[in-house]
Amino acid sequence: MTEQAIQSKITKHYESKGWEVVKLMKCNKNGYPDLMLLKDGTTRFIEVKKPGGKIAELQKYRIKRLRKLGFEAVVMDGVESIIF
Repeated sequence: MTEQAIQSKITKHYESKGWEVVKLMKCNKNGYPDLMLLKDGTTRFIEVKKPGGKIAELQKYRIKRLRKLGFEAVVMDGVESIIF
């Protein structure tokens, strides 16, 4: 399954639970997660990888930085699979 297909499933899953899911296409800084989820004043970030996909060092740094700032930030390779 491609990352795009996994991302679509994750998006549909969270939207069905009332989350607003925003695909982060391009921003002023590289390495940010693919998806930003918003609901009830909460923001979460998800980096999507295909099974066995590698996380770049910059992506690891961004996720750790987001966590340090108090956000939930994870890497997923499926709807129920947090891998980082």
